Amino acid sequence: MLGTDLSLRALHALLTVVDEGHFGRAAERLFVTTPALSQQIRRLETQLGVRLLERASHPIELTEAGQVFVPQAREVLRTADRAVNLLVALERRQSRQVRIGFINGAAGRLGRAALDSLHSPFELVHIDWSEQLSAVESGKVDAAFVRPPLPEANDLLFDLIGQESRVAVLPRSHPLGDRSTIEIADLDGEVHVRSDAGGEQWLRWWSVDPRPSGAAVSYGPYVRSMDELLEVVADGRAVAITAATIAEYYTRADVRFVPVSDIEPCTVELCTRAGDTHPGVVELRRAVAG
Repeated sequence: MLGTDLSLRALHALLTVVDEGHFGRAAERLFVTTPALSQQIRRLETQLGVRLLERASHPIELTEAGQVFVPQAREVLRTADRAVNLLVALERRQSRQVRIGFINGAAGRLGRAALDSLHSPFELVHIDWSEQLSAVESGKVDAAFVRPPLPEANDLLFDLIGQESRVAVLPRSHPLGDRSTIEIADLDGEVHVRSDAGGEQWLRWWSVDPRPSGAAVSYGPYVRSMDELLEVVADGRAVAITAATIAEYYTRADVRFVPVSDIEPCTVELCTRAGDTHPGVVELRRAVAG
């Protein structure tokens, strides 16, 4: 029968090729050889009786059948991951251990007081910007220190941990780099880094777009992590705005962190699943509430 006994591993391989747009890069991510990966995808196509990829295009593109199949394959993998993650979360709940996700700097100074008051054992797990909600929703982590603004989610709870000022990230040679503070209008006309990891609302809020002055914000290179952001800024290709505590974790001679005095501060919030009775999560919520 068509599609009987589909392999989750094969689906994961397919999605990796689609995301990378290149068999070689996908093979590196999966720690397999390129020919082995290609054969795995061809077996999947044979099993389904359709061709999923346009291999001659650069980057690789989906066929019409692939455009139909891939979104469903993503949903299958998300469901499978969530099922496994929630089982593991059940084991953690029984042992009282809480797994806490965090993005760059969010588990630092602001989150430390809550962590220091915990009696339950905990594990800190670094998560990508794009995972701030999905890691909690899927059960990959029991809670996460996140940085709003984030999309609304009915099944998640958010508790304010604290707030801090925002700073401009500038290349070392930038004319504003030696200033003690700047105003947001000083960055009008600068090219800002772009990222789709946190969504359009997240990108625009961190870039202060729209600007109070009415100046248009232009965007340059895409970045997916703080390390990539700092490299792009250091090369002089763009500037960025981030949280003040990032300067405490990334001490680099080739970038400058300058406070922006006239924009609202950023916050760190605790994200947990609504109705989660994990003892460690309950304790963590109480610690954040003070």
